[in-house]
Amino acid sequence: MQDKLKLPPLKAVIVDLDGTMVDTLGDFVVALNRMLDELRLPQVERDTVERLVGKGSEHLVRSVLSHVGAAAALYPAAWDGYQRHYLAINGEFSEVYPGVLEGLKLLKAKGLRMACLTNKPTNFATPLLAAKGLDGFFSVVFGGDAFERKKPNPLPLLKTCEALPSAPHETLMIGDSINDAAAARAAGCPVLLVTYGYNHGEPVRSVDADGYLDSLAELAGLL
Repeated sequence: MQDKLKLPPLKAVIVDLDGTMVDTLGDFVVALNRMLDELRLPQVERDTVERLVGKGSEHLVRSVLSHVGAAAALYPAAWDGYQRHYLAINGEFSEVYPGVLEGLKLLKAKGLRMACLTNKPTNFATPLLAAKGLDGFFSVVFGGDAFERKKPNPLPLLKTCEALPSAPHETLMIGDSINDAAAARAAGCPVLLVTYGYNHGEPVRSVDADGYLDSLAELAGLL
C-alpha cells in the first residue's frame, strides 16, 4: 500500500471482479482449452491467458485464436463454444483472493454504496458473484455488455456512478489493471489498484493510480 495515501471524501465504491476480487484464471484456462479442443486447435497455457485477459471475453477469445494461429473466421464458433464451456464451469476453478471479504465488509460498514463493474459479460459475472458469496455487497452489477463501451473507456464508470448514484469525484474505483485506472482517470474517479491481479503481464505499480493495495483488507487504514 502507498504510504500516507489520502483519499477524498467518498460516497461510493466501484469494484472490478476478475483479478481484483476473484482469481478466475483457472476458469478462463479450462473454458478456453475446452473450446480449442472442440476446434482441434492447440491449447494455451495459464501465463498466456493472464497476459490476454482484461478487455472483455470477446477480445479474449479473438486474442487466443490469434495466438494459436487460427483463422479469424473461426470466431463465431469459438465464441459460442467458449460461452457454453465457461457457463458450465463458472467459479469451479476460481478462488476469492485473501482479504477481499474483509475489505468488502469494511466498505459496507462505512455505509458506502457499492457496485461491481467488470468487462466480463453480465451473465458470467452475476452467477460468479453469487457462487463466491459476494453478491450481497453490491447494489448494482454491470458487465462488459451493459454499455456501448468497455473499460478503459470511461463510459461504464460514468454510467455506474449515475446508477449508484454518486458523483465521480466521490466514487472510488478499485481494480487491478491499466484498464481500470485509465477509465477512472478519464471519468474523474479516484483509483486504487491491487498488486496481485492481471495487468497484461506488466508491473501494476507502473500504472498511474492514487495508490496500490496488496490486499483489500488494507482499506482499513485508508477509510
